[in-house]
Amino acid sequence: MYEHLKRLFDAGVALTALVLLTPILLGTGLAVRLTSPGPVLYWSQRVGANSRLFAMPKFRTMQVDTPAVATHLLTDPGRYLTPIGSFLRKSSLDELPQLWSILKGDMSLVGPRPALFNQDDLMEQRRATGVDRLVPGLTGWAQIHGRDEIPIPQKVALDAHYLTHRSFGLDLMILLRTAVQVVRRDGISH
Repeated sequence: MYEHLKRLFDAGVALTALVLLTPILLGTGLAVRLTSPGPVLYWSQRVGANSRLFAMPKFRTMQVDTPAVATHLLTDPGRYLTPIGSFLRKSSLDELPQLWSILKGDMSLVGPRPALFNQDDLMEQRRATGVDRLVPGLTGWAQIHGRDEIPIPQKVALDAHYLTHRSFGLDLMILLRTAVQVVRRDGISH
């Protein structure tokens, strides 16, 4: 019952948000286009539920020639940022296109953040704890406890906690705490 209700909630919120945020989506896309060469969206290969790959859209915050690795693995992430990339990341505007992935069912509003296709260490630990079975989320239990700041083993432990305690009430609490963190710009290192 929870999974069915969660999917209906996700689709309803994503569709409503896409409609209501259309001016912001268009304005952000135009800003990306005008401030750096390349596509407006970056389609990142991510790992979904049951280790299935899917293409996840984000507004492009990095230069076109940036290596396809987690940002914290870049020697100097700042040199790859577009002129508005840091603002988009700190405001979380770069994440808005993921509403499309939620509407499609590749993602949920709440779940473990989708791993990059090449984050083998993260996926190995998620498989060992069963977290890999969950639909990845726009936000999650780990994100409200540190976002970019916490190491992979701790992220997986937090995701495993979510796996065993997930409920509609917990999802709503995570969404609320995420909104507060976005407004405060907490836990973003780049």
